[in-house]
Amino acid sequence: MKSKLTILLRVLLLTSITFIIICRYIPSIAEWYARKIYSSLSAALSSFSSLFPFPLEEILVVSLILCLVLYPIRKRKQGMPWRKIFLREAEILAWVYVWFYWGWGLNYFRYNIYTRLQTSPIPYEEQHFKNFLKDYTELLNTTYQPYIELDADLLKQHIGAFYTNLPSVYGLTKPKEWQVPKEFIFTPLYSKVGVLGSMGPFFAEAQLNADLPNVQYPFTYAHEWSHLLGVSNEAEANYWAYRACTESDCPSLQYCGYFGLLPYVLSNASNLLSKEDFQTWLKTIRIEVKEQYNAKNRYWEEQYSPLIGNIQDYIYNLFLKSNQIPSGKKNYAEVIGLLLSLPRNK
Repeated sequence: MKSKLTILLRVLLLTSITFIIICRYIPSIAEWYARKIYSSLSAALSSFSSLFPFPLEEILVVSLILCLVLYPIRKRKQGMPWRKIFLREAEILAWVYVWFYWGWGLNYFRYNIYTRLQTSPIPYEEQHFKNFLKDYTELLNTTYQPYIELDADLLKQHIGAFYTNLPSVYGLTKPKEWQVPKEFIFTPLYSKVGVLGSMGPFFAEAQLNADLPNVQYPFTYAHEWSHLLGVSNEAEANYWAYRACTESDCPSLQYCGYFGLLPYVLSNASNLLSKEDFQTWLKTIRIEVKEQYNAKNRYWEEQYSPLIGNIQDYIYNLFLKSNQIPSGKKNYAEVIGLLLSLPRNK
């Protein structure tokens, strides 16, 4: 009986891995998963994880590491040969791999937002970009808030309503009442590597860094929530975070949306404009906004550890590239291309 169960589980494992490989090369199947399977699966996983106020994701990762370290020690004492130990651990990691992709990771292989909307990116045109800069800067300046007061219920209400009302053509799942981002357990570690939030694929948990300044919290909240709703591309997650905040009727959320986009606007402007034009544009940004932005950067620099931060950046960059995001971490800044190319409503 035990051997039959073992064979059945291994057949299931190989079948699951095969399906993941197929999705990687046939995006229409991954899109089917995202629209037909992921919605129900994430609802079930998040319904369970919502019973706990902390992320189960972190507990699972710590438990897995301990298991992989202690299991060989225990089995060697019992006389198990190393070859068998390594095969067992490889099988455990294979199941983790399957759980990651079935739980959420298959969304990496779905159609991008341009394909889902049956449109194409607009080629770069300098005047078009300068017009965007002018409009964006005016809105950034006029919505400026010297202090952002956070209200968890307000965030859930406004951001949740935005995602609930999105047309189905965009391909995001509808948020459930219990699906709200949680805060990390090991926040100091995430702050040292510069991680503001993440998507937990094993239990459908969007997670946030508890050290986030108030002015960054709503944008990151909306960004991670979009991941929970089936968005894998970081530029697209930034796109939805920007829209969710700026289309709110709450002035504080509006400013947080414009402020959250500022690093990517700066990155694009410095690369696309001449040095003179870039400096001229910088002067149009309200001085209070610049001071707030610089204060935010100093705040994170004080907590950042270059050693482990660089390691994390390198690994995450490779991870994104291996999951069909060829630009790696630079993908975050590609949100500006989305804003220039996509219609506001479809």
